[in-house]
Amino acid sequence: MNSLFEFYGALLTDKQHSYLALYYGDDYSLGEIATEFDVSRQAVYDNIRRTEASLEAYEEKLHLYANYLAQNQAVDALTRYVRKTYPADEQLSELLMRVADQTAQ
Repeated sequence: MNSLFEFYGALLTDKQHSYLALYYGDDYSLGEIATEFDVSRQAVYDNIRRTEASLEAYEEKLHLYANYLAQNQAVDALTRYVRKTYPADEQLSELLMRVADQTAQ
């Protein structure tokens, strides 16, 4: 959920963003969040569950997180191959580092 929040958090309302940031990022309990926002624990719980469902729906449609993971796996496999097969090729290593840096952003 934290990864989905990182990718799609900007699409959430301020309240949704705050609740998830406190719940997952700062490890607040439902009761602590409820006290902070002067609402019931049930209201916090319901909001968090709906927001989690929204994040999962965004990923289902956009696949940003899945694509990010796939790109990183491909770069890791390529890096292992280059280091094993072409350890002395500095230009290839430099190009691969640039691709890895772009993928990590």
